[in-house]
Amino acid sequence: MMNTHVRPVRDLRNNYPELADIIKHHDHVIITNNGKSESVLISFEEFKKYEEFLHYRYIEEKLAEAEAQAKDPNTKWLKHEEVWKKLREKYEL
Repeated sequence: MMNTHVRPVRDLRNNYPELADIIKHHDHVIITNNGKSESVLISFEEFKKYEEFLHYRYIEEKLAEAEAQAKDPNTKWLKHEEVWKKLREKYEL
């Protein structure tokens, strides 16, 4: 079970080993500064999972947009050769 801990920013300097141990166990640490939430510490593994989640979510959104465009009778289509030509020009391939 994941827990969220709230710690003051000074603990980054004074108690970092303890914070590192907390995030190794897949818990999150909210860092506060003057009593206000400022940042979150997570393990690098959790960060990679979050990045992957955001990537898949982005892909899903783009696929949904593409499906909607494909269903629209006013969508203009390019031939395969035209697409490659534009890509070569844009990226100097």
